[in-house]
Formats: sequence, structure tokens, C-alpha cells
Amino acid sequence: MKERFKHFSDPRFRRSLFLAVFLLLISLTINFYAGIYATEKASNAVTDIILSNTRAYDLDEIFVYGSWVLVAFIAYVCAKRPSKAPYIIKSIALFVIIRAAFITMTHLGPFPQAAVISPTSFIRYFVFGGDLFFSGHTGLPFLLALIFWDEPRLKWIFLLTSLFFGAVVLLAHLHYTIDVLSAFFISYGISHIALKLFKKDREFFLSP
Repeated sequence: MKERFKHFSDPRFRRSLFLAVFLLLISLTINFYAGIYATEKASNAVTDIILSNTRAYDLDEIFVYGSWVLVAFIAYVCAKRPSKAPYIIKSIALFVIIRAAFITMTHLGPFPQAAVISPTSFIRYFVFGGDLFFSGHTGLPFLLALIFWDEPRLKWIFLLTSLFFGAVVLLAHLHYTIDVLSAFFISYGISHIALKLFKKDREFFLSP
């Protein structure tokens, strides 16, 4: 137990963890207003190679509750291995900020007959309807798979989660195909930006 929390005796680690949480809160605030803006500016839907040729499935519960399971699992990993928390949290914050920038640039309307997310669901503070490009449900677990690429168990958990959510949002018509496919490439780029920006946190991440 003491070994797990040894990094908390390092002032640099404590500052880094505090900054990571602060950046995450800032990123979620930016995402909130970006989502509102993108939804207000949303225009018409467009045709899509997959969505136009499949019916919409009612998978909103998987979309909502699956998100919270993913968040809970990420929190568990950070609590179990605190040395990795600053890098993970800062990478997620970077992901959210970059995605917020993207969704303010593209104003496509939701695809017709998409699964309806309950307006009373807490996830409505994070998902708005017009925030389509790119898919956070697909991109975030893929980013975590890249972060844990050298740890096969976690890598495959996050990689399969990414593919699973990608299928869910397409079958539920909650994202266009381009939103899902682009998420893999953009998340790959974000992972490399994080390596450059958060070098000291990466050292903590790699420490035993």
C-alpha cells in the first residue's frame, strides 16, 4: 500500500496531479459550451454509406451506461496505480479540448431516426446532439489503448471497448461513419502530442 502511494511524497507529483485535475475540469467546461454551440448551429443531416443502409437500433442505454462504466474503470486504474494518473488525466483533458475545437468547426445535423438520449440523463451535460465530429466514445478508449500499448491486458480492454463503442454509435445512428473512423487517426495524433507536452508526467507513468 505504501509503495503504491510513494509518489505523493514528491511535491512535483502532487502539483502535477492537481494541475491534471484542474485541466480536466477546464476541458469539460470548454466541451460543455462547445457542445451547446455546435448543437445550436447544426444544419441538415447528410447521407452516409453505413447509416443510409441500416436501420437505427435502440442502443441508447448502452451508449449512456457504457460511458459511465468506462469512466469508472479509468478512475479505478488511476486509483490502483496513482503514478499513472497525471499523465492519463492530462491526456484525457487534451483529448476533450481538441475534440471541443473540432465540433465547433463542423455543424452537421444528427442523422434522422437516431436513437434518442433521454433529456433527463446526466450524460446530456456531455453529449448534445450536434457535437458529432469526431466520436468521443470511439476515440477516448482508443487513446487509452495507445497509452497502455505496452501493457497487453489494458491495451486490449481499451481497444475492444473502442471498437465496441464505434459499432454502437453507428448502429444507433448517433454518429456518422466519418466521425467514428476519423476518431482513430485523431486520437493517434493526440497521443503523440501528449508525449511531447507531458514528458515529466510520462516519467511518472513509466516509473514502478
